[in-house]
Amino acid sequence: MNECLLPSRFSGWFAARGWRARPHQLEMIAAAQAGEDALLIAPTGGGKTLGGFLPSLIALTDVAAEGPKRSYRLHTLYISPLKALSVDVARNLMTPVAEMALDIRIETRTGDTPAGKRQRQRDKPPDILLTTPEQLALFCASPNARAFFGDLKRIIIDEIHALAPQKRGDLLSLGLATLAQWAPEARRAGLSATVSDEGGLARWLTPQGEIPAFARIVRGSEGPKPQIDILSSKARIPWSGHSARHAMGEVYETIKQARLSLIFVNTRAQAEATFQELWRLNDDGLAIALHHGSLAVEQRRKVEAAMAAGQLKAVVCTSTLDLGIDWGDVDLVIQMGAPKGSARLIQRLGRSNHRLDEPSRALLAPANRFEHLECEAARMAVSEGVLDGEPLRAGALDVLAQHMTGRACGEAISSDDLFHEVTQAAPYAGLTRREFDRVLEFCSTGGYALDNYERFRRLIRNRDGLWQARNARVAQRHRMNVGTIIEAEMLPVVLSSPVHGGGGSKADGGGQPPSAFQATPPASRGRKTMRRWGRSLGEVEEWFLEQLVPGDTFVFAGQILEFQGISENTALVTRSSDPEPKVPSYNGGKFPLSTYLAKRVREIAHDPAKWTVLPEQVRDWLVLQQEKSRLPEPDDLLVETFPRGGKHYLVCYPFEGRLAHQSLGMLLTRRLERLRMRPTGFVANEYALAVWGLRDLSGVDMDALFSEDMLGDDLDAWLAESPLMKRTFRQCAIISGLIERRLPGHEKTSRQVTFSADLIYDVLREHDPNHILLQAAWRDAATGLLDIRRLGDALKRVKGNIHSIDLPRVSPLAVPVMLEIGREPVYGEAQESILADAADDLVKDAMANG
Repeated sequence: MNECLLPSRFSGWFAARGWRARPHQLEMIAAAQAGEDALLIAPTGGGKTLGGFLPSLIALTDVAAEGPKRSYRLHTLYISPLKALSVDVARNLMTPVAEMALDIRIETRTGDTPAGKRQRQRDKPPDILLTTPEQLALFCASPNARAFFGDLKRIIIDEIHALAPQKRGDLLSLGLATLAQWAPEARRAGLSATVSDEGGLARWLTPQGEIPAFARIVRGSEGPKPQIDILSSKARIPWSGHSARHAMGEVYETIKQARLSLIFVNTRAQAEATFQELWRLNDDGLAIALHHGSLAVEQRRKVEAAMAAGQLKAVVCTSTLDLGIDWGDVDLVIQMGAPKGSARLIQRLGRSNHRLDEPSRALLAPANRFEHLECEAARMAVSEGVLDGEPLRAGALDVLAQHMTGRACGEAISSDDLFHEVTQAAPYAGLTRREFDRVLEFCSTGGYALDNYERFRRLIRNRDGLWQARNARVAQRHRMNVGTIIEAEMLPVVLSSPVHGGGGSKADGGGQPPSAFQATPPASRGRKTMRRWGRSLGEVEEWFLEQLVPGDTFVFAGQILEFQGISENTALVTRSSDPEPKVPSYNGGKFPLSTYLAKRVREIAHDPAKWTVLPEQVRDWLVLQQEKSRLPEPDDLLVETFPRGGKHYLVCYPFEGRLAHQSLGMLLTRRLERLRMRPTGFVANEYALAVWGLRDLSGVDMDALFSEDMLGDDLDAWLAESPLMKRTFRQCAIISGLIERRLPGHEKTSRQVTFSADLIYDVLREHDPNHILLQAAWRDAATGLLDIRRLGDALKRVKGNIHSIDLPRVSPLAVPVMLEIGREPVYGEAQESILADAADDLVKDAMANG
């Protein structure tokens, strides 16, 4: 690529640093100059961010030369999925701007930005604004936004792969379609290191017309192959569980050898438990921190600052740190448990040695025997450069309703113009006018069954026939509820301070004050004289706290806490040293096993030639399964039946993830009830499903039992009475604006929201079963909470290939899912002891002769 594309000031800056512009960075400049949208796919550390911004910096050079008194016009809008990423990119962008003496105004705008600064930005826009999808949605719902964006020339969407397949991506795509009307000259750039569907994202990125349009795809050169090791623990590898506690000592020793480790887990509960286990082992006083989305913002920022300052040895974190942020000193990524997808593993790998010429290093620490197979499948996929990921899909109707209401809150608009606009967004390119009109009717009346209730009338037609918000109060309340992220009701957790002081602890190690980045472990358990308020630790889901009574203990913010009670919607806690606290469970943050990795796991389990890389304990387990029963085949379904403890069990191995398996379990029990087999329960994990009852299940016609037609009437009947469907509807109702959580001066409790949503759901089911919001909830159930689409694909795959085997006792492969039965969420050694005792009993039975 011709380096003449770089002005002399820029080429001089590269040369002064001993660099040369990379070909993909130059191609991004060429695409911008040609007026093309571009999707840049380049490995972590390959200069993606600079490649995205170079066209803007070059274009702004002449503007900046006009001096500080030049007019205020927004040139570039940068959108990222994380507030922290916007702040990090802004900081990194200032380096070339300062070193080239470019007088360019760069600012961030997130939910944390003070109202005064946001208003000043509207009056005096910066040259480059870095923000999030939700802030763009707020702009679309605000007056005079058309003028604010009128001079926009460039839009950069970072980590585009993480946004596009989600409802946040639907909302963003609609916002981009609005910008296309307000700023038709603005070109778009998407940035990502992990794209499985290049063509789909290239289409998602650019405005659509009658003929599908695609952005130019720009590819960066690959860096060195990552180094991925899988921990083969010398300890006894558990049959079940997700704590990986058996390997924690070996993980701790690995941390000691690295410069700075990021220890990724898949849920916030796992983060809390992992931090506690590492802290228990931390006799060396290593500076170990905790970072996840429920912690107080102040604590997260302290951790990030300590990382940037090189003060930490390790950070236990969730996905809050796996997107794009450049932590230069990280030389090792540790994944606790299986990553659930190769794209996610690659994304997390990129946090290690964040430079193109150095290989990323990762250590995978499987939590159980099945996870050893999954980790090996993920390592093979990364080695072969195979990416998985969520598929792109049609846009969600509840998100469309939110956007349509927002547009009318910002400015009056005709239905024809709005239809033309939204169908330019790729997820809605196939939207029919009939469906559009149904959503518009919902926004204006609530739909047929709700038409008589004034509070559901949000939009009206003015004298010119244009749609607008019914009044200023509707517009205000809409803007208060913008967004698609539905979190469970959270309550702040406040550490009540003792009047007397406490002693020292390992947290003081490393010469750093504990409050800067790590939790202070408890000094004593005795009751203290309490101050009413103290330091905020973050937020915990309300439903979890409601299960506690004063004196109960739980793990949060890296500490063991004793619950004192709830006062003024705040949970008051003190420190404790209870060895068996509970771990808060969070509804969010649980990743499903990807379809691609599921197929790989089935292939590994079936082929002994692939077992050589597995630990001896895991190989012996599979050999024993081969002897006692049989191994699942890649495209078949193994079904085992056996008696145990006076009950009869059916265990199958679809390997399709917990959500799909739970849906399958609910449908199978309905069918078995009709067959009068008297099923009494089921349990599922990521790999298998166990159903049990009072009658022998070995004689059931398995082909008929697992027939695809269970997704017809059986599914409809079950969904009609399922609380899961009500939960799905509740989320759609919130996103669409039918139910508002936040109101001027107060916020509805989760109970109030649930009561309202359930009442409306029952009314619609009875009086308006074809309501657009019920349709939206069904679509969500099919692809999200219940994973019906994936289940349907699995049933189609195994049709005519079901292998049923009747056994005298439990099989070795069935042991992990059987251990899920009646399992209680206990923390630490107690949980490990319970699982070990249960496993010993089951294994003894599985290994018995006969």
